[in-house]
Amino acid sequence: MNYTTQMDAAKKGIITKEMERVAAKENMETSQLMELVAQGAVVIPANKNHNALDPEGVGQGLKTKINVNLGISKDCNCVDDELEKVKVALKMKAEAIMDLSCFGKTEEFRTKLVEMSPAMIGTVPMYDAVGFYDKELKDITEEELLGVIEKHAQNGVDFMTIHAGINRETAAVFKRNERLMNIVSRGGALIYAWMELNGKENPFYEYFDKVLDICEKYDVTISLGDACRPGAIKDSTDASQIKELMTLGELAKRAWKRNVQVMIEGPGHMSLDEIKANMQLEKKLCHNAPFYVLGPLVTDIAPGYDHITSAIGGAIAASSGADFLCYVTPAEHLRLPNLEDMKEGIIATKIAAHAGDIAKGIKGARDWDNAMSKARRELNWEKIFDLSIDPEKARRYREESKPEDEHTCTMCGKMCAVRNMNKVMEGKNLNVLRDDD
Repeated sequence: MNYTTQMDAAKKGIITKEMERVAAKENMETSQLMELVAQGAVVIPANKNHNALDPEGVGQGLKTKINVNLGISKDCNCVDDELEKVKVALKMKAEAIMDLSCFGKTEEFRTKLVEMSPAMIGTVPMYDAVGFYDKELKDITEEELLGVIEKHAQNGVDFMTIHAGINRETAAVFKRNERLMNIVSRGGALIYAWMELNGKENPFYEYFDKVLDICEKYDVTISLGDACRPGAIKDSTDASQIKELMTLGELAKRAWKRNVQVMIEGPGHMSLDEIKANMQLEKKLCHNAPFYVLGPLVTDIAPGYDHITSAIGGAIAASSGADFLCYVTPAEHLRLPNLEDMKEGIIATKIAAHAGDIAKGIKGARDWDNAMSKARRELNWEKIFDLSIDPEKARRYREESKPEDEHTCTMCGKMCAVRNMNKVMEGKNLNVLRDDD
């Protein structure tokens, strides 16, 4: 039987090679995964032109995945620097990389990224439009905006953020409800500005069927962008955010009728007590579509440490149903992240994702932690390093401060609880002040 997309195959009862690979990674029956893909509760972003892809699943019952944002800007436009980040991100096992390049002719970086990356690749075509056509925003036509989506699909991009929910209706709600931070989504702000400058409807909404034509042809997963995501905790869960979310739920159902896979993007900045309810709202209003969140950042006061504010919110979001976390680095709100910023962002987000998986009972999630606890009980330092989420840093910290007794660390020395309990439980003598016999 022939099929056009992973969802089309799933609805027809066809198990694709991508489904088989994802099921093996997730320790899930392929038939169960196929059913979840057919329902739209799981997506497998897999563009037909991305030949290097090692596919991942995102959604219900699967491990929480993380995304790394990369790409050139006008102020930092060295492709080689970004490609070096790509190599490190892949080594650190990020499941997705988004090319957010927003300057000049970005196709060079994008095509190299697709060629070398086994991780799924995402983009925001709206970022590329000005440079792609070398036109000011107002002068870009609806047909040209759709043309950028087609170009990215041809290049092999697996998922695209499309800000289709910020239509005239949503914009009217935004205008009537004052915000502290207005619209902070880069793509959302561009679309809103285009609409205002031209007095027209959002072309991604008005011509959504044409967007679906492209995505169905190449099997591109649509990541429905949240133009009205809150950029300040004061703006979270407001009328604009919820109105757009309702629109995204309607668009998801339209996409599924065309067998196009869909993710929903979400906040943003949000206080701790609102996160769980927001995850439930998305799942209800968007019919259990996979939820892709930025953070949420749980406070606005920590420039330079927003990988921490994001990881706190991300762990709660993942434990409450979020399926995909977009990383945040220490450079958030300040500059384009450098290589070290990227590493810190990846580690913080991986910790949040794993913590969320433990809390929501993902099969096998606790095995890693149990293995680490066993290695710690045995004071098996090499095993501890191997099991660490960042082995390089763990090993370096140990080497920088060596204890007198190799079975301990320089925090507790021979008062180490683990060492002493091992000795007592084995019936051995306990020497704290003297050398061991």
